[in-house]
Amino acid sequence: MSNNFTPHPQSPQLLAAGVPVEYHRLLGPHGVGELVEKMGIVFTHMSVESMVATMPVAGNTQVAGLLHGGAHVVLAETLGSFAAAFHAGPGRHAVGIEINATHHRSVTGGLVTGTATAVHLGRTLTSHEVIMRDESGRRLSTCRITNMIMANPKGAQEAS
Repeated sequence: MSNNFTPHPQSPQLLAAGVPVEYHRLLGPHGVGELVEKMGIVFTHMSVESMVATMPVAGNTQVAGLLHGGAHVVLAETLGSFAAAFHAGPGRHAVGIEINATHHRSVTGGLVTGTATAVHLGRTLTSHEVIMRDESGRRLSTCRITNMIMANPKGAQEAS
């Protein structure tokens, strides 16, 4: 019996980020990307309707020792964009066209959990609300991201 399974070129990175093997091909040849690695983002749930990941505060703070506002947005864009890519499916990809964030409270340590929930899953646009919470479940920020769904360019290779 022949084993024709070819692992994804970014399998170690994807597994470290908590991405189940069955989703590796959906993410294309680039895996989760270098920024997800640098920020320490780890996925804990992945679906089109809901995407959840954690991110440490340590290493992602601003000068006053608080989680950087931009780190909230990185987590939100990662979750919303990955969920949109899952919705797009093979042969299409998602590109962010708008994101906004409202910061409700600060955090200085521990893990932040982001949860993206689909607001709209259309043929050409998706919108997700992303809520970041601290380890006590307190809301830290609320973001909204809109992605445009586009066909992959001709000749673009998908992950094998």
